[in-house]
Amino acid sequence: MACEQISYRKSTRVGIIGAGISGIAAAKQLSHHNPIVLEATDSIGGVWKHCSFASTKLQTPRCDFEFSDYPWPQRDNSTFPSYLDILHYLHAYATHFDVLKFVRFNSRVVEIRYIGGGDGRETTNLDVAAGPGEFGPLLSGHPVWEVAVETHPSKTVERYGFELLVVCIGKYGDIPKMPVFPPNKGQEVYGGKVMHTLDYSKLDKEVARELLKGKKVAVVGYKKSAIDLATECAQANQGADGQPCTMVIRTLHWTVPAYWIWGLPFFLFYSTRSSQFLHQRPNQGLVRNLLCPLLSPVRKAVSKFIESYLVWKLPLVKYGLKPDHPFEEDYASCQMAILPENFFSEADKGKIMFKKTPRWWFWNGGLEFEDNTKLEADVVLLATGFEGKKKIQDLLPQPFSSLIVDSSGIMPLYRGTIHPLIPNMAFVGYIESVSNLQTAELRCKWLSRLADGLFKLPSIEKMLDQTSEEIEIMKKTTRFYKRHCISTFSINHSDEICEEMGWKCWRKNNWVLEAFAPYSSQDYGEED
Repeated sequence: MACEQISYRKSTRVGIIGAGISGIAAAKQLSHHNPIVLEATDSIGGVWKHCSFASTKLQTPRCDFEFSDYPWPQRDNSTFPSYLDILHYLHAYATHFDVLKFVRFNSRVVEIRYIGGGDGRETTNLDVAAGPGEFGPLLSGHPVWEVAVETHPSKTVERYGFELLVVCIGKYGDIPKMPVFPPNKGQEVYGGKVMHTLDYSKLDKEVARELLKGKKVAVVGYKKSAIDLATECAQANQGADGQPCTMVIRTLHWTVPAYWIWGLPFFLFYSTRSSQFLHQRPNQGLVRNLLCPLLSPVRKAVSKFIESYLVWKLPLVKYGLKPDHPFEEDYASCQMAILPENFFSEADKGKIMFKKTPRWWFWNGGLEFEDNTKLEADVVLLATGFEGKKKIQDLLPQPFSSLIVDSSGIMPLYRGTIHPLIPNMAFVGYIESVSNLQTAELRCKWLSRLADGLFKLPSIEKMLDQTSEEIEIMKKTTRFYKRHCISTFSINHSDEICEEMGWKCWRKNNWVLEAFAPYSSQDYGEED
């Protein structure tokens, strides 16, 4: 960086890193502070813009994925919007509320320094991030974080000072999670093409189709991206000359064809107060602690009821795709995937095949498995996820980088937003639920009021206790707990946020709706 031009520091109260769904939501709620939104690319949208395939769709209906003050056009349309629909909706929202004026495009954060003393000195200041004391105000009156930003195409580096830094770079994209192999068993011995979904998503639609057409393709993974990839591969290989696509699966997960189970809407089972009453949640008190074990048979019955429908509706047994774990574990970890309509019809035509294996590696002609069988493949597509936590760890300075993830591998975020050990910083988009947009927007409203001093945080010790309790509940509910998903107690989580903001917790018009209707972003509109 010695040849780059360095300009002097610019100070403002609030900085936001990332202009995806969470970053735009944060900018809107903090707009009265004139935030600076630093976006590394030339457009808003985050993963929806940069990590989507031609077939990528939202996994929920429009009405379950919208801002509280900006309903979708034709919001009652039951079809799932495409990624292009979502980008159009987000851009319309940002334009309507004049949020784009805060965004500085092509501005990549290259370094963050903690200067919390206010005198410009770089310091780790662990005393601030330790012990059972108070967290302190988010807006302290002087810069706490110095952020170095490289602008493109000039490569100029500018330094900004922020009192509050809101990190909205998400868990997906940027750093692919790549499999690790023993010597001489990695992709260096393979003669074909290997591509991660991150790189595949950057291909033009026709280029992607040509990559797959007439090729023997292996797709590694069995989550939403892998399923979409396999479907795209099957569509590119229609006709007599088409080749099958093989999904290489280590861990099975439950998949759902639609949000109806035996004629009943899916929300009745997990997304109402009455259904979530069956599940353990933080701060539930002595009576519920005693009651939860007694309700365990009911929770298991609900899970079995859903499983029975999925096994009846889908050829899971036929293809060996029925998971051994309960459906509830996938729902509680936000890993339930909605199937493309033609997924199993393509499997029935032989265009999608399945190989379950705990381990695999490369050979010159494709993939080899633990049972000593081999699969010929011209192209191997890795739907193996992303190193979301590493992305944040690489961005933050020490000692905060080592504090960001606890011993369980989870980011211990109070209300899914504040790390108790990292001062004057917030994180949006790192806690998951059925509707991540609704989850992010409500926490941005909470964050805005916290920054304005309308309420105070508990002590650092109490916040750590709260996050630990949430993590323990997730560990008891699902083996896939590291995703920090609150889907089985999301309404209670929102209740506690509303309570801290001074809002009423019960948001419906009558007790029948309160008990049996799902909560959406429309229920969390601004209070007078």
